[in-house]
Amino acid sequence: MKMWKKVILALVGIGVVYVGVVLGFMYSGARSVPTSNPDTILILGSKVIDDPARPMPVLRERLDAAIPFIEKHGLAKVVVSGGQGEDESASEASVMKDYLVAHGIAASRIEVEDTSMRTEENLANSKAKFELGKTVIVTSDYHLYRALMLAGRQNIDATGLPAKTQTGALFKGVPREILSISYAWFFDR
Repeated sequence: MKMWKKVILALVGIGVVYVGVVLGFMYSGARSVPTSNPDTILILGSKVIDDPARPMPVLRERLDAAIPFIEKHGLAKVVVSGGQGEDESASEASVMKDYLVAHGIAASRIEVEDTSMRTEENLANSKAKFELGKTVIVTSDYHLYRALMLAGRQNIDATGLPAKTQTGALFKGVPREILSISYAWFFDR
């Protein structure tokens, strides 16, 4: 076998093993168990569409996972975090708050952080704006490992509540998350 074929096979093999390792970490995040006595329930944003804006399926899954947990923990404050992208007609956080209120959560319990454009900013801006205390982060199951890792780097006392991804978003979200975890491991310090 020619040397270049061996090099290519070795690189492919290393890539497959690396992706397997990252998927293992993602799986560990998806199995997170939230604390039973949170001070804050922090829901991370995701894309909204239309005008008036409404949550895309991934964001609806996060919100729908959060609602029973919010109802069960009546003393915990709720923080919704997500800014407004160029192609969004409203901030993710404002759409999230409206959705929660429409589903019976009191508006007075919900705090809004609407400037963040990425996970690291969601966490940093929420921590800077609010006293978080013991925090339960609600996000997509495949995204929870990275969210908790970044929270730990910012000294946020956090556990996770995974929102099960039931949409076709896994096919887009998981490969993107593999790249995002790699970026976070090597560059987000």
